[in-house]
Amino acid sequence: MSDYIVSARKYRPDSFETLIGQDNIAQTLKNSILRGQLAHAYLFCGPRGVGKTSTARIFAKTINCSNPTPDMEPCGKCESCLSFAEGRSYCIHELDAASNNGVDDIKALMDQVRIPPQVGKYSVYIIDEVHMLSQAAFNAFLKTLEEPPAHAIFILATTEKHKILPTILSRCQTYDFNRITVDNIVRNLRNIAEKEHVRIDDESLHVIAQKADGAMRDALTVFDQTVAFCGTDVKYQDVLKNLNVLDYEHCFLLTDAFLRGDYAAALLKFDEILSKGFNALHFMAALSSHLRDLVVSKSAGLEALLDLPDSLKKRYREQAGRCPMQFLYDALNITTACEAGYRASINQRLHIEFALMKLSFLSQKLQQGQVRTVQSAVAVTEETPKALSPASSLQKQTASTRESAPERLHPETSEDTGQTVPRRRQARTAPASSLSIKSMISGNEENPAPDTSMARSSEIPDDELLKFKWKDLAAAYASKPRLSNTLSGSTLEISLQDEAKYITFNVLNVAQKDWIESKLLHELEKEYRKLVGSDRIYLKVSVLPDTEVKQTVYMPSEQARDLMSKNEEVKNLVKDFDLDVK
Repeated sequence: MSDYIVSARKYRPDSFETLIGQDNIAQTLKNSILRGQLAHAYLFCGPRGVGKTSTARIFAKTINCSNPTPDMEPCGKCESCLSFAEGRSYCIHELDAASNNGVDDIKALMDQVRIPPQVGKYSVYIIDEVHMLSQAAFNAFLKTLEEPPAHAIFILATTEKHKILPTILSRCQTYDFNRITVDNIVRNLRNIAEKEHVRIDDESLHVIAQKADGAMRDALTVFDQTVAFCGTDVKYQDVLKNLNVLDYEHCFLLTDAFLRGDYAAALLKFDEILSKGFNALHFMAALSSHLRDLVVSKSAGLEALLDLPDSLKKRYREQAGRCPMQFLYDALNITTACEAGYRASINQRLHIEFALMKLSFLSQKLQQGQVRTVQSAVAVTEETPKALSPASSLQKQTASTRESAPERLHPETSEDTGQTVPRRRQARTAPASSLSIKSMISGNEENPAPDTSMARSSEIPDDELLKFKWKDLAAAYASKPRLSNTLSGSTLEISLQDEAKYITFNVLNVAQKDWIESKLLHELEKEYRKLVGSDRIYLKVSVLPDTEVKQTVYMPSEQARDLMSKNEEVKNLVKDFDLDVK
């Protein structure tokens, strides 16, 4: 038991090559060493467990290595590397700012900085959690940080960059560390499992990687915990049980229940999940993530956004193929709204159950909407005249028309005699487009109902009707007060040109004219034609002349002067009492 070392320490990176997920930072540091352009202060910031302190140790070991590799990796065999590996190095110092955050601690550090290194070229001071230093300690550290001895290099590490004073930030080269991706964590865990002779599947590794939330140290800790629970043969269900993680299978089953419209199965599944001790809000977050992955899986070009093993990607693609995009969009809208209102809800369980019921009714709502759309399309098809009709009905209609049509005599020139002789011709039959599907089915092909809509739309209404309907047009836009007031206050000029009526209405200024012509004129013309029942109506906009624009009175002084101009008694009253009207 005493020889056991946790994986986070045992497999901690000891070279730039073994550093995971920070390739850009590793390459920059190696280039600075190769070119001899070392700064006197560095700031490593980023989330926990992404390799800030490990990178600082590797960097300190490399710059003091007496025989680095051509790729700027520490050799691990020189005295400096061996002393660091054995924990007896006097040129690399680590300081925890959480427990050494006072001015006295910084003074002791300043005294220590003056001592040159015994082995190697540089004395490297790694200060971890530097944001824990007090304000006075930061101020005492400023001068030393700005102008340290030539052999001193400071590496500051923190998870909360925003707490560092700007005067400290300006004296350091800042490196922002990224979260480690799920793929990189899974790849590293797989290598470690092979070295430790642990059998584990990819689904389990992905669960561990997602639980780690981008931190390699957390992933190794969870891996050790899983091995301690499951042994060397790790099963997927055991991982879920040990980590208390919601299985993907629950979300797949719930989505199938939503597609069936089975709200009872959804509620029972939610009760089963709660009985296992899962947090209700975490369950809803997992359901939202599942729906998001379905949206991503529905488009082939978005598979790179899925951090899932290949076996699960196939299941997501299969279920996404059965989900309409509108269903997924509405479902995500419901789940995100449920998450947002969860904490403010008094009955939180009912809040989520109601969301599950809405999700279950989504599929039925979409189907009913599609049926209504199809029915309306069929109705429009039945009422709209068709250019082509079924052959049998068309022949029947043509025959009946020919029988009932009277014969007419038309003069024609004879080829033999060159004289004009009368010749019998039948009257022109009605076009086939006047037939409708509805009339054919009902058996009224011989006497179709006359269509008077075109005759009605071709009539030109009189001026009185146009003026009367203009008031209705203004009332139709009561929800837009500015437009309604502009229309109701306009004066109409009606003119007849080319068998059509042109109505010109006036507005107050050019801005109103441009606004109506660019955005609303076509809509107004269409609405006005419906009101008057004619298509031979055209609208124009003109600006009211300045002489006809009524000056609007706003200020009290303007109102007083306006009142005085209209009422002589008020004017005399102001003069008698010597009132000041500004």
